[in-house]
Amino acid sequence: MTRSVWLASTAAATLWLGMALPAVAKDPAGAGVEARQDPERHGVLIYDPAFFADTRPRTALDMIQRLPGFALNSGSSGTRGLAGTAGNVLIDGRHPSTKSEGLDNLLGRISADSVERVELIRGGPPGIDMQGRSVVANVVLKTTVTVERVLGFDAYIYEDGYIGPIVMAEYSRRAGDNQIEGAISATVDRTSNTNEGRRQRFDPSGAMIQDAEIDSWDRFRNVRASGAIQRPQGGGLLRVNAVTSYFNNDQEQDIFIRSGAGDDDFSQQGFEELSGEIGARWTRPLGPDTELELTGLQRLETSTVECGFVRTGRTGLFTSDSTAGETIGRGVVRHRRDDRWSYEGGAEVAYNFLDTDSAYEENGVPIGLPGASVLVEELRSEVSGQATWRPAPNLTVEAGLRVEVSEIRQSGDTDSAKSFVYPKPRLLVTWTPMPNHQFRFRAERKVSQLDFGDFAASAEVDLGQVEAGNADLEPYKSNPIEVVYERRFWDEGVFSARLTHNRYEDYIDIIPLVGGFEALGNVGDASQTEFEVQVTLPTDRLGIPGGRLQARAVTRETEITDPLTGETRRFSGDDGFGCGLAFDQDLDGGRWAWGVDHGCDQDGGTSYRVRELRYTESEPYFGAYVQWKPSRDLSVRVDVSNLTDAEERRRRDIYAGPRDSAPLSLRETYSQTRGSWLFLQIRKTI
Repeated sequence: MTRSVWLASTAAATLWLGMALPAVAKDPAGAGVEARQDPERHGVLIYDPAFFADTRPRTALDMIQRLPGFALNSGSSGTRGLAGTAGNVLIDGRHPSTKSEGLDNLLGRISADSVERVELIRGGPPGIDMQGRSVVANVVLKTTVTVERVLGFDAYIYEDGYIGPIVMAEYSRRAGDNQIEGAISATVDRTSNTNEGRRQRFDPSGAMIQDAEIDSWDRFRNVRASGAIQRPQGGGLLRVNAVTSYFNNDQEQDIFIRSGAGDDDFSQQGFEELSGEIGARWTRPLGPDTELELTGLQRLETSTVECGFVRTGRTGLFTSDSTAGETIGRGVVRHRRDDRWSYEGGAEVAYNFLDTDSAYEENGVPIGLPGASVLVEELRSEVSGQATWRPAPNLTVEAGLRVEVSEIRQSGDTDSAKSFVYPKPRLLVTWTPMPNHQFRFRAERKVSQLDFGDFAASAEVDLGQVEAGNADLEPYKSNPIEVVYERRFWDEGVFSARLTHNRYEDYIDIIPLVGGFEALGNVGDASQTEFEVQVTLPTDRLGIPGGRLQARAVTRETEITDPLTGETRRFSGDDGFGCGLAFDQDLDGGRWAWGVDHGCDQDGGTSYRVRELRYTESEPYFGAYVQWKPSRDLSVRVDVSNLTDAEERRRRDIYAGPRDSAPLSLRETYSQTRGSWLFLQIRKTI
């Protein structure tokens, strides 16, 4: 049986299991507060505050995280433009007008007492801006006056006694359309790059030629301030938001040779970034059923990288200074003709740039790099139109077309210009054949965005390697077809199965360049088939009150032609399987809560380089938490992470030249651990 046939048969068996769930879920005993169906918008489930009462939510974020079968997606802040980059949560029916602030931060500043209700919108009823998603949530705020002042203190506490503090303060005042809010936070901490490990090297026959210890260290500092104000203006509603952030990170790595040939190695890296964003959104009704929305946004950031290494007979120093910016203007007109039909048309113009100057030297001698000095500019425009049709109460069809026109210019070491025109059609169909059963179908054409950083040179300082930039990159195109079946049961129970097949054109992976360098480049066609099952199981009827078990498993089949060998292989970094398991329980009416989570598969698959093969795997992850809410204005939570001190293992097969023709030179194995740690969170409303 081929893997594709196995995927299809597994999907069919899983669908049969989901359809059979009603036989298990008919016992009404112990039923709690249920979501209610919006009588005017089929497919919209309404969760009133009473639904969340047993968990004592402190913020809108707590409520979103408790929505059965819903996973928060904060959007893509790194994607240029606004169309299609928003997350999957609306606030009062609108997407946020900021990209630098994640939805988790925005929702975390809205108190639960300010929320009138939460809506789970499945299938895109007319008049809802789904931005191509089949499921979104909408937080509807109360129109009464609410004022909140919050002080927070968090701390990461590590086994070696190091403490990484986070302090924050938030203020908000909401009175219907009049809103003002602000937040400031400061963090000093370390990441998984602080660890201890071991490196061993073997010759092609498998004999050990070197044994070394690795001591890695890092620290980062981050200060962030944000604010927003919303007021009626010009017959509509104007919202202006701003955010600024400073971030720096220092890393060091020492390698001590314990046996075998070679000398001790040392590498270090410093990174510093200052960024800011200001955005505005103005909405105005143009009639009883028509609305105009205008959005403008400006982002700027500067960054500096300096890294170097010292190893046997060789020293290296890489430096880079970059400035990047984005300017966006977008307008959308929405018209809802009736309960069956709605239309939307829009246009967006964006200008983006990245100006980078890099330099690299070995043993004090400058080395020329492709893409060392680069100015990349993009002027992109997009027009779009879509219609949403509800031919029957249980059927919704959304069809749309976006046409993107862009020009990317590169100057500096290489002067080039490319123009692209991409039509991007999309079809979404949602069918609810009976209560609590829903099928969702999606087919569309998507076009990726080129990462401007791939045009410029970069460094992997811990490995003593430099990667060149590539001026000949083109965006890859994907054509996903997706089918989702969802079954809801036991008030909070959700079973879903998703099957997705995707065909890629001009897929991007590592390719060789002239001069012995390697870089990201287009490698041709590729495909991916993925099957995922998710279950949220409330345990009240199983004798465990207030509990919720969540499980997820996904299997993937990917296929690409290796640009060196010409053989078919998996995508880089794909091991074909992933899973996770979590359980949490509310006690004493939400006054106490606890939970555990288990990442049962952490493998990173194989990465294919020109002269290397890299393998990554990690031991299963375990974590736990306990939370105490002694009053409505105070909450304390402690997370214990990496309880088993999971080991991360890496292997590098290093070839004497291109791996399709050169022999294996040596094999390196890494094993690293970072220990367990506590995360303490204290929130006080004043």
